[in-house]
Amino acid sequence: MNVNQHTPMASPYGQPQPGYGQPGYAPLDGGYPAPYAPYNGPASSYQPGAQPQGPVRGPPTSAPPPVSAPQPYNQYSHSQGDMQNGPPPMTQAPPRSAVSQPYNQGAVNLSGPHPSYPQHYGAPPSVQQVTNQMTGMQITSGPPTPAGPGYAPPHSSQPPVSTTYSAAPPPSYTQAPPPASSAPTQPAPPTGPTASQQYYRGPPLSSQQPSLPPTSQQQFTSSAPPPPSSQQTFPPTSYSGPMPPPSQVPPPPVSQPQQSFPPSQPPFSSAPPPVSQPAFTTGPPPPTQGSFPPRGPPPSSQPGSFPPPGPPPTSAPTGQYSSPMPPQQQLPPPQPSPYHSGPPPSTTQMPPTSMAQSNHLPPGPQGPLGPLQQPPSQPGMQGAYPPQQNGSFGQVRGPQPGYAGPYPGQPNYGAPAPALAPPTQKRLDPDAIPSPIQVIEDDKAKSTEPFTTGVRGQAPPLVTTNFQVKDQGNASPRFIRCTAYNMPCTADMAKQSQVPLAAVIKPLATLPPDETPPYLVDHGEGGPIRCNRCKAYMCPYMQFIEGGRRFQCGFCSCVTEVPPHYFQHLDHTGKRVDCYDRPELSLGSYEFLATVDYCKNNKLPQPPAFIFLIDVSYNAVKSGMVSIVCQELKTLLDCLPRENPEMDSVVRVGFVTYNKVLHFYNVKSSLAQPQMLVVSDVSDMFVPLLDGFLVNVNESRLVIESLLDQIPEMFADTRETETVFGPVIQAGLEALKAADCAGKLFVFHTSLPIAEAPGKLKNREDKKLIGTDKEKSLFQPQVSFYNTLAKECVAQGCCVDLFLFPNQYVDLATLAVVPVATGGSIYKYTYFQAQSDQERFLNDLRRDVQKPVGFDAVMRVRTSTGIRATDFFGSFFMSNTTDVELAGLDCDKAITVEFKHDDKLSEETGALMQCAVLYTSCSGQRRLRIHNMAVNCCSQLADLYRNCETDTIINFFSKYAFRGVLNNPTKTVRDTLINQCAQILACYRKNCASPSSAGQLILPECMKLLPVYLNCVLKSDVLLPGADVSLDDRSYLRQLISCMDVTETHVFFYPRLLPLIKLESGSLPVAVRDSEERLSKGGVYLLETGLHLFLWVGASVQQELLLNIFGTASFSQIDPSMTSLPVLDNPFSQRLREIIASFRAERSRYMKLMVVKQEDRAELIFKHFLVEDKSVSGGASYVDFLCHMHKEIRQLLS
Repeated sequence: MNVNQHTPMASPYGQPQPGYGQPGYAPLDGGYPAPYAPYNGPASSYQPGAQPQGPVRGPPTSAPPPVSAPQPYNQYSHSQGDMQNGPPPMTQAPPRSAVSQPYNQGAVNLSGPHPSYPQHYGAPPSVQQVTNQMTGMQITSGPPTPAGPGYAPPHSSQPPVSTTYSAAPPPSYTQAPPPASSAPTQPAPPTGPTASQQYYRGPPLSSQQPSLPPTSQQQFTSSAPPPPSSQQTFPPTSYSGPMPPPSQVPPPPVSQPQQSFPPSQPPFSSAPPPVSQPAFTTGPPPPTQGSFPPRGPPPSSQPGSFPPPGPPPTSAPTGQYSSPMPPQQQLPPPQPSPYHSGPPPSTTQMPPTSMAQSNHLPPGPQGPLGPLQQPPSQPGMQGAYPPQQNGSFGQVRGPQPGYAGPYPGQPNYGAPAPALAPPTQKRLDPDAIPSPIQVIEDDKAKSTEPFTTGVRGQAPPLVTTNFQVKDQGNASPRFIRCTAYNMPCTADMAKQSQVPLAAVIKPLATLPPDETPPYLVDHGEGGPIRCNRCKAYMCPYMQFIEGGRRFQCGFCSCVTEVPPHYFQHLDHTGKRVDCYDRPELSLGSYEFLATVDYCKNNKLPQPPAFIFLIDVSYNAVKSGMVSIVCQELKTLLDCLPRENPEMDSVVRVGFVTYNKVLHFYNVKSSLAQPQMLVVSDVSDMFVPLLDGFLVNVNESRLVIESLLDQIPEMFADTRETETVFGPVIQAGLEALKAADCAGKLFVFHTSLPIAEAPGKLKNREDKKLIGTDKEKSLFQPQVSFYNTLAKECVAQGCCVDLFLFPNQYVDLATLAVVPVATGGSIYKYTYFQAQSDQERFLNDLRRDVQKPVGFDAVMRVRTSTGIRATDFFGSFFMSNTTDVELAGLDCDKAITVEFKHDDKLSEETGALMQCAVLYTSCSGQRRLRIHNMAVNCCSQLADLYRNCETDTIINFFSKYAFRGVLNNPTKTVRDTLINQCAQILACYRKNCASPSSAGQLILPECMKLLPVYLNCVLKSDVLLPGADVSLDDRSYLRQLISCMDVTETHVFFYPRLLPLIKLESGSLPVAVRDSEERLSKGGVYLLETGLHLFLWVGASVQQELLLNIFGTASFSQIDPSMTSLPVLDNPFSQRLREIIASFRAERSRYMKLMVVKQEDRAELIFKHFLVEDKSVSGGASYVDFLCHMHKEIRQLLS
């Protein structure tokens, strides 16, 4: 499996992987004892566990990284501290190998040459092996098994639902190549594979383990071929470092059953075991169950990977296996890893049994390991490897405290780890771990029929699937998506699972042409029918009683009289006979016409107004922005929003230009020429004219066009560079107040407002604060002026959309306060150049002006007894705990709502939620839009895990984390996310999965992509910025993602990457995973993130393809600065342009096309979006993060 083999890739993480190889791990108490041992699961790589102490040997392949280097790895590993920076003392445990290394190694340590690889002491394993090892990791996931959740089905084959990840689906996980082969380099000793495999083998047990093992094992095994027999014994993991002489290694105790558990799996079998059979098979049969076959005496050190020089800490119970690491090496265990939140686990963590055994390891470097001590085989592990304690491979590690750093994004990442990092360790086979593409394609294949919403608690198709919705009583998933369609009945159960209970609501979402928009219901002067007590609106959950004269509320159970005009008889089932004639009785989404009682000051609203406020300072004029805006507005004013396409829009418009002073324009239809009125006293803003400022476009068209032609000429020679910002918004607000209407301000702004005026700002960008506890202050507004102004805007229904054209820092965190609080949007065009950015800006502006929008909106979410909405995320303002106030609400804005229990729920009635949005339409009509959703309730955790939606959970986690950076260091935020994700998966493993070795990573079927997607959130520019990401960029992304729906967050965090080889009309090519190793030099790929579009061209693409796309046969003649493809008359060119146009049409922001040639400078930007790989800023690769999560889970379980 060379899975990605990324060869040495320095550590996966870039550095050596810090965390992973870190010595740190071991330290904990005595080296992470084996806590994981029992687990021994999949992650071999993880194994970092033991670091060899002593001289760690570098990974075979590359030069050994300098010890210290590894340290960096620690990214993941404990904190850096752990890692030592210098070469670790020999004694120390060698640092963990890089993350990327296969986890399995037991002790790989980054530092030093680590032996890390599973190899036995012998040569370091090849990457492949490592990979294999990792692969071994089993990841199974699956829906909870019927039985329960267990996912690891016993049979070999893939577990049923749950996916185990065996690498290959194939049952036996054979995926891994057979041992020998797999490890390319090593001979495959018979056992060899085992070792690694074993390790991984997470699922050691054969029976239960479904297929997984093989893969994993194999994987590992391949790693170094163990010396044939004995050798193998050392777990490859052990570090290659100097191995103890074989003799010294105690033979693996066979007996050690526990570890071995996997007898079933053949410890080594590297080959995938037959499904049924235990994983093992391939290897020599494990001698006894527990023990692995010959594991040979693993070198003692090996287990621990490095024999600990010192006596192993006792505590480390297990796994240490080899000896525990020398204490000192242990690395500072203390550091807990950031990742995990808890204290580093003590060694004990490992599964007890094994732990225990191992635990004892004699202090000596494993020498003692006596039979059992050494933990012979990990349960799942292979013989050779030292048991991997935790599943990770290698020593047991306590929780890896170290992880933290790295992973978390710490700078560690950056650490210089030596690139060598463990060279080559093999990593888990990327093909053996859950693939987002596979899940997406499987969902598309099974979603053929329309999705009918009448079934309570039915999870909808994924956001990546095209499907039609038929509303039969619950809101369409286009309006509401939930994290769980089976809510836990009790707060205790919700707390135990840690699955967030939330809904992502997009009240005014645009529906496809084949779906009917919500019906508008008019109940006349009496207004909508509501529950007397809780004020819920009439909906399908109301139960009519007493012959239809009264109804019982589904939310609060209160009984309310039915008004005479609304009375209707019931049929024999208790339903009203007019049920299907009334949208509010039969549909999940509909609108009511609101009466005057629902209007401000009890009077019907005026139609809204749009005011355009244009910066005419030097930068704005010079960049071409002013002339582009004025030219575009001449045609755009015919596209103002309207209810009826046949009618003219009733929206009125006004115009203001500004620099240090404001210029208002009178464009009354009776004037021959527009008049300019200047307000220079910006400290006390007022509107100098009432009549003639807000006008009807058709009546004043000639005057408006004359004005728009004159503005660029008037300011063409300006020398004014300073601007104001606060007074600009005040001016628009005062104009709307004077006209007594709601509306929207379109502000086109270029620079930091440093002119003397309210809201004046100073440049506070300080790169030295990044990564410190004071970093959070940079995300907070620097003055309170804008918070007060925002509150006034919301009260008036004044929504602000901000178009920014900055050439330097503009303090977006402060400028965004008003747009965010008023439900507005922010668009940012850094270093705007008319030629290359005009298309994107104009498309964004057109869509922003034309899209459906509601004004002066208030949203309230009501729930049935037992739960209530407690938290809200998005762009809005709240003056109390229940009402979400939005000066403007457009069709792109989503609000994420979190629910908490305040009582018990019942499985019979389920849980109900009703989102009601009161708003003024663009025609000035007051309306109520209602969305209802009913979900099931469950008293079994397995049912909860069977019906979750990972994409929605990630939407919630990203918003939760991005809000968290306002008050916490980014590292704390990352650690919190990792910990909660580990708790969710550990709860599933503990309560729902069938028992299996700790070495197996078992994931619920519907959450098997949680690790890969969560890693994308952790690596995002907001939480882990690269050196080139500005503070404004981070603030911009923070607010942008806060109001995204699930579709947008999905493609943003896990971009869509399409290979463009054969393009057929009517269907898209199947996407490939976001990793550089999936790119072929002879291919062309299209990558979209929702904000960016890249066309990546390989260096050896066939001439025919280049001619079809670019009209040139030479790679060198492709112009990387092009932003649109040439229009060529061939089917391929036409289809490619159609695909690009369709992608743009799906997104709320126009995506500028960027052509990236392989090996070109721009490729760095492109690679930033290959989210399964390590990121330049220190983010973990998917494989490494999965191993890290496995370790975290084991820690929690032990």
